[in-house]
Amino acid sequence: MTTPRQRNRARLLGAGSLVAATIAVALAVPAQAAGSTLQAAAAGSGRYFGTAIAGSRLNDSTYSGIANREFNMITAENEMKADATEPNQNQFNFSAGDQILNWAQSNGKRVRGHALAWYSQQPGWMQNMSGSALRSAMLNHVTQVATHYKGKIYAWDVVNEAFADGSSGARRDSNLQRTGNDWIEAAFKAARAADPNAKLCYNDYNTDNWNDAKTQAVYNMVKDFKSRGVPIDCVGFQAHFNSQSPVPSNYHTTLGNFAALGVDVQITELDIEGSGTNQANQFQGVVQACLAVARCTGITVWGVRDSDSWRASGTPLLFDNYGNKKAAYTSVLNALNAGGTTTSPDPTSTSPNPTSTSTPTPTPTTTTTPPSGNPSCTATYSEGEKWSDRFNGTVTIRANTNISSWTSYVTVNYPQRIIATWNGSPTWPSSNVMIMKPNGNGALSAGQTVSFGFTVMHGGNWTWPGVTCTAS
Repeated sequence: MTTPRQRNRARLLGAGSLVAATIAVALAVPAQAAGSTLQAAAAGSGRYFGTAIAGSRLNDSTYSGIANREFNMITAENEMKADATEPNQNQFNFSAGDQILNWAQSNGKRVRGHALAWYSQQPGWMQNMSGSALRSAMLNHVTQVATHYKGKIYAWDVVNEAFADGSSGARRDSNLQRTGNDWIEAAFKAARAADPNAKLCYNDYNTDNWNDAKTQAVYNMVKDFKSRGVPIDCVGFQAHFNSQSPVPSNYHTTLGNFAALGVDVQITELDIEGSGTNQANQFQGVVQACLAVARCTGITVWGVRDSDSWRASGTPLLFDNYGNKKAAYTSVLNALNAGGTTTSPDPTSTSPNPTSTSTPTPTPTTTTTPPSGNPSCTATYSEGEKWSDRFNGTVTIRANTNISSWTSYVTVNYPQRIIATWNGSPTWPSSNVMIMKPNGNGALSAGQTVSFGFTVMHGGNWTWPGVTCTAS
């Protein structure tokens, strides 16, 4: 995922592959104490903030200095992949991977292992194999590498990018896939046997939009694995975004639905091409989406400075070529310091199936009725997903006449508190009242609707919030 030789990423950039909208998840929970670095700020909500490291750059004092100061989870960019660790069959070379591991451990950091089984960056001998011989060689590779690093790796990307792009929802056609459809679970079982304490993750890109066929295919695989006891602990979302493929508006939904299966979710290779405010807002949206999902355990950016990125021309990282903090850095730090959820939803709760299309039952609506001829709107509340300690709600604003903007008031009942919102800009005049305004232009024609949502920690009180709407 870091160099042009790894694969042509043009398919990532296709227009329409993701919803062309950013998310704005505003968190109402203040941090216990503001962190001055990314790792310190993330730790406030029990999460990590990491980066990918190239061993060849560790002698660059600016590079290693930033990495040491800002990040507490390290991923080797290329040094633990198959072509690096087993250049010749059954002849393993861990020197480059060990360099990354030793640097991380000596600086008090944990390590994500990347990646044990992948169709790309295979050594030549593996590329030329097929069938049962390849299956045996792949499982031997997984076993030997995971055994070498046993007890030293926080989480492994056991299998990387096994699903095809597009609308088919099919597995990617690769030499590994052609060994049999069970090759993924075989790899996970081998990894578990080799290192029982490492978290085992499936990792992929273009799985960010909940409505995409690829996302649904991965979700169904994870759901199947969990139902059959196949060892899988986490799902990695690479999160490579740009102007043609921005952060989708339902990103937090995707993370939450996977987490509801009983797995951790991790953002594993984050980079967002762009600059200035737009890039900063996109990064903020990703961070806030993670913070809104209790089982989103951490974020890794794919590189330190823009010049270190595999997409350097797109300036996609938090530090510029010279190591200066960008606007995106500040937005990420502020979002991390705002805090987030720290308690996992109950995976055994009877929350609705995320793919369900049933219509929630609304509460009675509250309509502002201004003098005749004045603009007006209606606010309607709908119940969303429920867990043992929280629930989601959606407010739909309907314009009764042509309006230029709207304002909604949401009132929760003690001891309830709103911990996250999306698709709006909230303010908090009191602990139990949230004022929500639109992101940008709030103009609606008569009969048009728009919705925003939020998550409520109910504290034992399941009463639905009260909602009202005013228009201008």
